[in-house]
Amino acid sequence: MALVGATTGGTPQGLGSEASATSFPSATPVPGPGEAEEDDPEEPAEIHLCVLWNLGHLGIAYYDTSDSTIHFMPDAPDHENLKLLQRVLDEINPQSVVTSAKQDENMTRFLGRLASQQRREPKRPEIIFLPNVDFGLEISKQRLLSGNYAFIPDSMTTTEKIIFLSSIIPFDCLLTVRALGGLLKFLGRRRIGVELEDYNISIPILGFKKFVLTHLVSIDRDTYSVLQIFKSESHPSVYKVASGLKEGLSLFGILNRCRCKWGEKLLRLWFTRPTHDLEELNSRLDVIQFFLLPQNLDMAQMLHRLLGHIKNVPLILKRMKLSHTKVSDWQVLYKTVYSALGLRDACRSLPQSIPLFRDIAQEFSDDLHHIISLIGKVVDFEGSFAANHFTVLPSIDPEIDEKKQKLVGLPSFLTEVAWKELESLDSRIPSCSVIYIPLIGFLLSIPRLPSMVEASDFEIEGLEFMFLSEEKLHYRSARTKELDALLGDLHCDIRDRETLLMYQLQCQVLARAAVLTRVLDLASRLDVLLALASAARDYGYSRPHYSPQLLGVRIQNGRHPLMELCARTFVPNSAECGGNRGRVKVITGPNSSGKSIYLKQVHAIPHCAPADFLSLSTDPKVGLITFMALVGSFVPAEEAEIGAVDAIFTRIHSCESISLGLSTFMIDLNQQVAKAVNNATEQSLVLMDEFGKGTNTVDGLALLAAVLRHWLSLGPMCPHIFVATNFLSLFQLQLLPQGPLMQYLTMETCEDGNDLVFFYRVCEGVANASHASHTAAQARLPDKLISRGKEVSDLIRSGKPIKPIKELLKEKQMENCQTLVEKFLKLDLEDPNLDLEIFMSQEVLPAATTIL
Repeated sequence: MALVGATTGGTPQGLGSEASATSFPSATPVPGPGEAEEDDPEEPAEIHLCVLWNLGHLGIAYYDTSDSTIHFMPDAPDHENLKLLQRVLDEINPQSVVTSAKQDENMTRFLGRLASQQRREPKRPEIIFLPNVDFGLEISKQRLLSGNYAFIPDSMTTTEKIIFLSSIIPFDCLLTVRALGGLLKFLGRRRIGVELEDYNISIPILGFKKFVLTHLVSIDRDTYSVLQIFKSESHPSVYKVASGLKEGLSLFGILNRCRCKWGEKLLRLWFTRPTHDLEELNSRLDVIQFFLLPQNLDMAQMLHRLLGHIKNVPLILKRMKLSHTKVSDWQVLYKTVYSALGLRDACRSLPQSIPLFRDIAQEFSDDLHHIISLIGKVVDFEGSFAANHFTVLPSIDPEIDEKKQKLVGLPSFLTEVAWKELESLDSRIPSCSVIYIPLIGFLLSIPRLPSMVEASDFEIEGLEFMFLSEEKLHYRSARTKELDALLGDLHCDIRDRETLLMYQLQCQVLARAAVLTRVLDLASRLDVLLALASAARDYGYSRPHYSPQLLGVRIQNGRHPLMELCARTFVPNSAECGGNRGRVKVITGPNSSGKSIYLKQVHAIPHCAPADFLSLSTDPKVGLITFMALVGSFVPAEEAEIGAVDAIFTRIHSCESISLGLSTFMIDLNQQVAKAVNNATEQSLVLMDEFGKGTNTVDGLALLAAVLRHWLSLGPMCPHIFVATNFLSLFQLQLLPQGPLMQYLTMETCEDGNDLVFFYRVCEGVANASHASHTAAQARLPDKLISRGKEVSDLIRSGKPIKPIKELLKEKQMENCQTLVEKFLKLDLEDPNLDLEIFMSQEVLPAATTIL
């Protein structure tokens, strides 16, 4: 049976007729001779989607009845408004959407809107909620590994089946694994495709495929870590050691010069979801190129300053909907809208041929003027911060003005009332005051006299005792009751009236929420492009050019964007990959000569639809120059031409697993080889860096040669391959066939006496030696050890036996003798518990074998 479902994208390889008959029993009679075979009406295809969303990431898997294949998309970041999920729904148009009954508020709201769409074509999907336990991680893994799949031969053992499935399904993407497990549970419960069959007939699953949205490039998380696209470090501040993280030396760190948090989030999103939409990429580059012109530098700096006042508007709008608006929110919103108007006025003076400038000039509508005018005319910012609550400016509401005027004159008026009250009180009372307490009213306050000990002593004729506080007695009198009836609760009335005005103002703002959301989208986009322009100006980056006709990339004097910041001098290297010549590039050279940096800084992506990127390596790498081009950034090269890009970047796990044991290591290695061999096509790029490192030299060399020979045997269907290796026996033993597909590159070096000079430049040819002794000397290993290493290497190369060094052997014998003597001296022969036979058998005899 053919192994199907291991390819990424495209349709699965066809099964043999025997397998088809076994998998799909048919009750339709075979037409006899002379009978015309009638075309059966084709059943409409159904797509059942399972989705999970957690902590800003999506896990997606769906089953397509047209080819009985499960498609999955590795964990991908998404906005809180789930724009990526909406794109998936628009592209695949599922009949049902399966998810967990325990969902985030954003997902619940999204599914509610989806279910309420009345005009969705052809119809709304059915929303199905399963118990959260059906999406458990371990149970999902068990369902995947124990499934009955037609594309797995029955002859495979359980271990082989696990290895094979691990080479196809990304078990490190936890949300995707859970989504796959939930999908299998749903398919089994609904019996999709086998509703009328016996229960011993399982649901046909003919393969697993990776799903990629149109114009999006999928890059897995390990690739980001290896390339240092992102790198989190503990914050150095003692106040943030426990929970604070900061961005370390990374590509995101050197390019992130955004002034607003929303711009920083958008830049991170571009990094995690790069695109190959040439129109979108060129539109970004047009803005960057415009701001790189010297005459536009002042404009860029002015726009950058305005962007610093663009704040988190969605959070403010959310608080408004909940009536939890703070005083600071009004000030932040005012500054944001004011800055947005400044951005609009500036962009109206810029070339309208650039879509971003045109969008800002047009879509920052007069609604912004209305919002800022209302806030500026209504909100008393100074009074609000002083009172710690929302207050309005004078002349907005006559009723509020009248009540506030009464409050202003109230102290002097109450002083007069207090004098009149004092005249009617007992002469023993030295003083009194009339106070106003919100929600209670006006009260007469008198000091507590020494004679007032018991509660009965507080009674004063004509006064109603209220309470004792801070050695002062508070009463209601006839005059204070009159004041309550006359003035009422001034503070509460004012607060109520101002709250009503605040609510009306919130309604006016929320009615124009769409323009505020658009402001944030366009401003964050402008912020990101200004940040990229600033980095391109400081680091001397160039604009990449996209060519649909180019089947690969051409890089002139490419540089590693991070390494060049750390090294005193950096040697750029050019690269070109495309066509049918030199599809397999084998790079040799000493350690530390720059092979890995060369692979990191640039690689080729051939023209493909779709294509795969495979990295089979102990240190997997994706070219940073091409990655920056996929984001729409300028690149560290004099000139870069990128072919049409439609790539999937797949991290294949590290080969350095020797600490887990040989069997675990070989399983891990076999999974990687299976994924590479199964998934690679003529449109793929495979990078190998020190493949086989950490395993037996012969095994690693043999496996590397076998994989390369397999691909070379494909001829024009061979993938584009870069191999960086220290296995010089690959050439010395002529393990690879010669031909136009092969190209040998090396890192240029020069021997200067006993020194080896690195030029860090790629050139044609093969390294004639590994120069391991020089690398060891650079690592400051002892000279005696390096000399011994050279001697052993020469003995191995000449096929002679390796003998131990006599001097070292004598030194070791003396050390063992000294140790044994010290043990004898420590013996206490008078000790009754001493057993000399045990001492001789366990201490003396084992030591004697190393001495004699």
